[in-house]
Amino acid sequence: MNKSETKALVSFLSIYVGSAMLLIGILLYMHYKEEMKTLEKTCTMELSNASMGIKTDILNSYMHHKTFVPKKLEEDALKYALFDKDKKLIFSYIDGIDFVDLDKKFYESDIYHFYIEKLNEKMIPIKYIVMETCQGIENRDEMKVYVVFILILSSIFVGFIGFLLSKILLKPVRNKIEDMDNFIKDSAHELNTPISVLMTSVSMLKKGKSPDKMMKYILSSSKQISQIYNDIHFSAFDSFHESVEEKFRLDEMICESIDFFNDISVTKKILLEYDVEDCEIIMDKTKTRKLINNLISNAIKYSNVDSNIKVSLKNSVFYVQDFGIGISEDDQEEIFKRYVRGSNIEGGFGIGLDIVRRICLEYKLKLNLISKLNEGSTFSVDFKNIVISQ
Repeated sequence: MNKSETKALVSFLSIYVGSAMLLIGILLYMHYKEEMKTLEKTCTMELSNASMGIKTDILNSYMHHKTFVPKKLEEDALKYALFDKDKKLIFSYIDGIDFVDLDKKFYESDIYHFYIEKLNEKMIPIKYIVMETCQGIENRDEMKVYVVFILILSSIFVGFIGFLLSKILLKPVRNKIEDMDNFIKDSAHELNTPISVLMTSVSMLKKGKSPDKMMKYILSSSKQISQIYNDIHFSAFDSFHESVEEKFRLDEMICESIDFFNDISVTKKILLEYDVEDCEIIMDKTKTRKLINNLISNAIKYSNVDSNIKVSLKNSVFYVQDFGIGISEDDQEEIFKRYVRGSNIEGGFGIGLDIVRRICLEYKLKLNLISKLNEGSTFSVDFKNIVISQ
């Protein structure tokens, strides 16, 4: 990853994980508060029931004219103390005697929960029953640990899921960036050759050397630059959405393209042979020309120096045959995809055949390729379904 991608990933994870943890934190806090309320009610009820039991024992003892003898409760978590009407300690099992506030009904300190039960019997010296437990505080601390643990575990899980999502989401973007990087590098390389030839030819022409030959090179380079520009513009600005169908002669357009590429093929000493039959179709002219030009341009690009290219139109099927480097069977499955090139040596953007494929799909034209490595390739396009019957 480069710096911008890393920064984008960190920003995405920060926002995603931060917002997710904020929501989870709020939900956990609400859950914690509800649990604390439930715990407080449970603790109050438990202490109240225990105090009522002690109160009953005290009342029974004095009703039978006996002195109440305090006993330790069966539950170790519950302890109690007894105070008289002057708030003086009579008896105590509790540990937090210093925290007792007899003016309250139920409250908690840092360590204990307290519950105060009053006796209003004048003949009984015991006035206050103080119940104490630390179980509620322990449960509260356990709940805090549980909430923190869930929060940490959730943050790890959300972070992991966020990382996976970001990788999945960034993958097509990354692939697109790599394609565009390669496209820019290839475009610079592809344009470099005709521009260099153009500049050299102009320089030689100024010196008066081989003016006829230099003019051919200038014309060839200019047409190559024009062809490259048209491909880039057609693909980048998505001209596929613009279609103006009209009747025209396909054979005449092929001949015009042959004339155009004759000036380009001369630099590689390639002879363009053609044999076309009369054929009238109804289709968008610009797209038809792009289809024809890209197939012929592709054949020139991947043909060997001093070779032939055969262009024909028979029974409404357009053929372009070269005797160049050919395409392997593995590459034949990928060659029509965007930014895929047949040969790194010869360059190219990998958009020419993609344009051909997309035009054929739009007009339901059958596109076919027969190729053998180091023997050549034959591309064919069947125009039968848009031919105008004579």
